[in-house]
Amino acid sequence: MKAAGASGAAVGLAGCISTGGGDDNGGGNGGGGGNGDDDTPINTEEPTEEITVKWAADTRVADNEDAIFEALRNAGLPDNITVEIVAGSQVTDNRQAQYQQWLSGGRQEPTLLMMDSGWTIPFIARNQLQNLSKSLPSEMTSAIEDEYFAASVSTAKGTDGDLYGQPLFPDFPTMQYRKDLLRNAGYTDDDFDTWATESMSWEEFSKVTKEAMEANSDVQYGYTFQANVYEGLSCCDFNEFMTSYGGAYFGGRENLFGPVGDRPITVDEEPVLNAIRMVRTLIHGEDDEHALEGITGKIAPEAVLQWTEEPSRKPFTGGDAIMHRNWPYSIVINGAEPTEDNDQTGFGEDLGVMPIPYGVTPDEAMYEGTGGPVAALGGWHLTMNPNATDAKKQAAVQVFKAMQDEQFQLDMFEIIGWIPPRPSLLDSERAQQVPVIGRYLDALKVAGNNAIPRPVTVVWPQQSGKVSQEVNNAMAREKAPEKAMSDLKSQLEQIEQSAA
Repeated sequence: MKAAGASGAAVGLAGCISTGGGDDNGGGNGGGGGNGDDDTPINTEEPTEEITVKWAADTRVADNEDAIFEALRNAGLPDNITVEIVAGSQVTDNRQAQYQQWLSGGRQEPTLLMMDSGWTIPFIARNQLQNLSKSLPSEMTSAIEDEYFAASVSTAKGTDGDLYGQPLFPDFPTMQYRKDLLRNAGYTDDDFDTWATESMSWEEFSKVTKEAMEANSDVQYGYTFQANVYEGLSCCDFNEFMTSYGGAYFGGRENLFGPVGDRPITVDEEPVLNAIRMVRTLIHGEDDEHALEGITGKIAPEAVLQWTEEPSRKPFTGGDAIMHRNWPYSIVINGAEPTEDNDQTGFGEDLGVMPIPYGVTPDEAMYEGTGGPVAALGGWHLTMNPNATDAKKQAAVQVFKAMQDEQFQLDMFEIIGWIPPRPSLLDSERAQQVPVIGRYLDALKVAGNNAIPRPVTVVWPQQSGKVSQEVNNAMAREKAPEKAMSDLKSQLEQIEQSAA
């Protein structure tokens, strides 16, 4: 295994970063641009000749190439297959644009593409990926269908139900908190043990956080999260708030991925409005004219309206917040052992992690699959370039096989922090022994089993910006919740109809 030139400097922090806009995700139901054969069965016998398969991945993969290469060999990758890493930008937008250029141009290389679960479906809609259901043996695709996190698998499927990607790892947010500060408010290890798997309501969460703020007057913030006008608000933070109250963008999970132009738009319904009212109360207090009854107010700073992942993390990591919503990378930082120089502080076992709170229980929710401790889905898939030669595809199947190996998936959890795509592996002793994050697998498993994908279609890049702008307007008190969501509904309808 060897790495080819890396590009891009910004760090990709989570599975839910901006998907960009413009034509890269744009319309059409085909027009892949290449002449690839995307649905003919591939020879699955091991190649007899020396062959190199190029894998477009990221800089973290390139930085750990020796360890990953050893893990692939241990998982059965034949000795005559070499994997060459084409290390792309850590900025997901840039990778998406690069892939679109390659695939539209019919390029045969790279053979393998590491693809964001947030924008795999538009590539499927344009017929730009190999159809794994038609090209791979059924035992390989059924293992994915039956054993992997269902939410991840759903973002690798076409409208025909066929599979076009093999999940490499999912990404799930959780609520991190300071056990030491909550102990000062009277909470105990028994509470923390319960919270690890039993989500609390937003009402209870707001009350607990306020109590901790009052017991720790030197801590500036109660709860930090991300509510800037960006993809992370529409795909993730607000998606969680809304879905936890039983609301939906398009009438529930069954319409997440379309059909565009022929699905209800439900952002003006009461559960969505209640989610906005709840957040307004958290930020502006119970005196806000649109406050939600039962929520304890003023536990989040108005600064969240300008924060993305890193600006929201830094106050928590710096000891100036009690609760913090973020992705697993942040757990690794905040759960590290404290350092004497305090240059990069960590809280060790005083870091607690629990599932995202809920607005209503699933049986109280308006739509099936909503309510409860919802976590926005991030993560990445392994996909195949249909323009690759038959010989390269044959070798690539061996890479797919090796990456399905359970030991390889556990190796990657240790090497690079990729959460195993099989929920069962989070119960393994080896996973629990991974430093820092191994302590929090129970909470991550709850998050994974309750993950909600963003509603990715070819028009989502246009819709996402409208969602984040109007939701931010409402949270910032620039518009009433009803007005903002009525305006948003009109904008989403216009986009849907223009693409239908």
